[in-house]
Amino acid sequence: MTKDLKGRVAFITGAAHGQGRAVALALAEQGTHIAALDVAKQLSYPGYKTGSNADLESLASACRERGVKCLTHAVDVRDSARVKEAVDRSVATLGSMDILFNNAGICGYAMAHEMTEDAWDQMIDINLKGAWIVAKHVIPHMIKQKRGVIINNSSVGGLRGMGRLSHYAASKWGLTGLTKSWALELAPHNVRVVSIHPTGVNTPMNDGLAELEGLTPTEIAERSAGNLLPVPWIEPEDVAHAVIYLASDQARYITGSPFIIDAGLLTR
Repeated sequence: MTKDLKGRVAFITGAAHGQGRAVALALAEQGTHIAALDVAKQLSYPGYKTGSNADLESLASACRERGVKCLTHAVDVRDSARVKEAVDRSVATLGSMDILFNNAGICGYAMAHEMTEDAWDQMIDINLKGAWIVAKHVIPHMIKQKRGVIINNSSVGGLRGMGRLSHYAASKWGLTGLTKSWALELAPHNVRVVSIHPTGVNTPMNDGLAELEGLTPTEIAERSAGNLLPVPWIEPEDVAHAVIYLASDQARYITGSPFIIDAGLLTR
């Protein structure tokens, strides 16, 4: 156990399944109390299955079985008023706001000249604006505490171009820029900000994209990534291990930097 995480509070978006769920459970194992937020309903775009209320409630039960408190919030990150309510309720109930894992996001394929404006808007609004909205309401609590860690879940797509994913790459490059800018703004308040950049991850989102494209999950992962190591993807737990480290005091001097978990992809 990373002792310094025991008793802290983590606010996790996109928590119902995939990387968000894995991070919530890993932090709960460390004794961290969890505030889990997810849209918890089907979205019209991109069209694959997203998290549900049942997923959120099963996550809460699993966290409580690990001996920590867990609040759930069925909220869309684009809804600023409801996000603020969720953040404020989490602080009032759990006592602090120590870690933000800005993870909520979508992905979908289209050539730049063929995608609809709605597809562009939803990608940017959820992946980029949504991350800013959540941070906007979390940051004042961290400033007041004079401590905190924000971990923005970007992607290898936040460090390179990606064909048929220009709107996705734009949103993830935006997260990389937000990370560096917030790190500058928040360093005087002892708040660290880091971006993580996974390659393809074995999650329900990967499965959903494969179904939409008429491919197997392995095929969609290999097409999107092309890892140097002989694996089609990494596991959500690999992301969770990185978040545990970055959220802990062991990473106390890491801020403004990209943390890459890419199985060597960017070396190609």
